[in-house]
Amino acid sequence: MSTAFNNPLSIPVLGFCAYSGTGKTTLLKQLIPTLNQRGLRLAVLKHAHHNFDVDIPGKDSYEMRKAGARQMLVASHVRWALMTEDAVDGDPDLIHLLQQLEQDKIDLVLVEGFKKLALPKIELHREAVGKPLIFSDDPNILAIACCDDTQLPSDATITKLDINNVAQIADYVEQYAQNYQAKPQVRPLPLQQLSSSGAFLSVRQGLENILTQVTPVAENETVSLDDAENRVLAADAISPVDVPQHTNSAMDGFAFCGAEPLPESFEVMGEVRAGYQYQGVLQAGQAVRIMTGAPVPAGADTVQPRENAQEQNGRMTLDGRIKVGQNVRLAGEDIAKGAVALAAGSRLGAAEQGLLASLGFAEFAVKRRPVVAVFSSGDEVCQPGTALKTNCIYDSNRYTIKSMARRLGCEVIDLGIIEDSEAALTEALAGAAQQADMVISSGGVSVGNADYIKKVLAAIGEIHFWRIDMRPGRPLAFGKINNALFFGLPGNPVATMVAFLMFVQPALRKLAGEPTWQPQMLPAVADEMFRSRQGRTEFNRGIATLGADGKLHVKSTGSQGSGMLSSMVKANCLVIVGEPDERIEAGETVYILPFAELL
Repeated sequence: MSTAFNNPLSIPVLGFCAYSGTGKTTLLKQLIPTLNQRGLRLAVLKHAHHNFDVDIPGKDSYEMRKAGARQMLVASHVRWALMTEDAVDGDPDLIHLLQQLEQDKIDLVLVEGFKKLALPKIELHREAVGKPLIFSDDPNILAIACCDDTQLPSDATITKLDINNVAQIADYVEQYAQNYQAKPQVRPLPLQQLSSSGAFLSVRQGLENILTQVTPVAENETVSLDDAENRVLAADAISPVDVPQHTNSAMDGFAFCGAEPLPESFEVMGEVRAGYQYQGVLQAGQAVRIMTGAPVPAGADTVQPRENAQEQNGRMTLDGRIKVGQNVRLAGEDIAKGAVALAAGSRLGAAEQGLLASLGFAEFAVKRRPVVAVFSSGDEVCQPGTALKTNCIYDSNRYTIKSMARRLGCEVIDLGIIEDSEAALTEALAGAAQQADMVISSGGVSVGNADYIKKVLAAIGEIHFWRIDMRPGRPLAFGKINNALFFGLPGNPVATMVAFLMFVQPALRKLAGEPTWQPQMLPAVADEMFRSRQGRTEFNRGIATLGADGKLHVKSTGSQGSGMLSSMVKANCLVIVGEPDERIEAGETVYILPFAELL
């Protein structure tokens, strides 16, 4: 069985895949009662490829859902149903859907659809449908249920079942369920729980609060390919051509018809190079020399690599086994003409720019860059390059904030250091809000008597919250001044960077036009114990490396003082200890957040 499928349940999941018209639903309607009679409690998850509804217009539940209820639960004494509005781009997330099931009430989940996903599956095949076999290219298919007319490759070792024998298929499914061994449960992702203490907002609550206040910039501008680096695409890029444009060869070799019976040798009719085309139709027993990228002639469907063929006196003989369709790239198999090649909201890097160039785009619309105004506050902060005053520190936070904002493609307005007075801060905040989409300050949001940021913000704007149950970075102010978002970050350098990574970055990405961006957390083996306090999220600076066992391992940078900026230089990730945990022992799984993108 393939290990690519990370089953979130402790019970087995088995898919049924087939091309349309094979009869998946018909078979499952017969298979389900047969398995029920054998004592198996089943859940079925079906992938619908269209907009469907499970409710009836006019019913109270339908009307309340259409009025805006994101979730609607209807219950009676015989059943209950939860309907959730969850529009996503592309296919729904199978792992998320499986997690919605009550696994304590079922023994097995049958999945209909999700043909391309890496989950254990049974393939259904009927020769009369005229579609190719799937299992040859999918190692996750455990068995094939097919009709008598289906001819499997002579070297196929896959279990073969009779698609018309429901009892035989039920035997296989029952045996699969009995032999299933659940994998050890993986530690759940952090940042998903609500605050345990209730005194402050949890990290998740803070993020949700912030993102509900963010409206993406509306203005677009047209840029050339060369100027598109790190910009956000404003509209779907629709492919004007098939990619590849023609069915072509993936190798240098010989093109011919691979249908059996194959002749002992082929007559070589000529040569096709990339950029040219064979003028004619190949007949059985004929072949052409063909170069990588050259169009496959009409009548040919298979390419044999040059090193696995012999040519002599105008004839070609084959060495080794042949699979029909091998080394042939079908027209449009990468991107079909008229399909979305790159979705709106995509941030453009080297790969995305190359893709757009390959489709012929010379210019396109992108979102306007967000404008961010940055300043530091505090009489103890000095400008680098000037003499350091007694009992003062140099301003480092403003420079790390500006650097991270620029890496996210923002235009930055540097307002410098603002003195600790209500008048100066009021003037700075009011002026910045007129110029920028977001205003970020550093310092002045703790509980000290000299902290004026909260007072000024309450007077000329609005405060949504100012404390988060996390370390470092608990004093974090968020609000709005007119239409500008405001972040008041802590004064400690490490706390400032952590708060930017966890809160400012998601807000800036949504503001820039990336509404579905999520931080990419990775599981790693803890090489030492990480402590926290239940109800608080702890962010440790960590050094992640690839171990000899092929897994990511992580250790801390040492002392975790929030003023130790050198620890961020040594680190390459944050180690996140979630709210439920007081400690994570060495050898256990912990989640890390790499910060290579911004730091």
